[in-house]
Amino acid sequence: MAQAEATVVLANRMGLHARPSTQIATTASRFAADVQIVKDGMAVDAKSVLELLMLAAECGSTLTITAEGDDAKSAVQAIVALVEGRFGELDVDR
Repeated sequence: MAQAEATVVLANRMGLHARPSTQIATTASRFAADVQIVKDGMAVDAKSVLELLMLAAECGSTLTITAEGDDAKSAVQAIVALVEGRFGELDVDR
């Protein structure tokens, strides 16, 4: 069974709030692989919005994305792209 892993830093100003958590869960759910997000030793199911919110990941938090399954590499790459793209948020100071 294929495995993949990547580490990213949350750069969006609001961190992992409801909308980004929903984006991660929706993206992870497109894949058959088991996908987890790890922060400070706490691992949660990336397909669960509530579990992702429990991480309380703020801007600057380091997350490790792990996946196991036939499409593990694609799942990790898709989530990394979301995080690196700051979930499409515009960080504008008001």
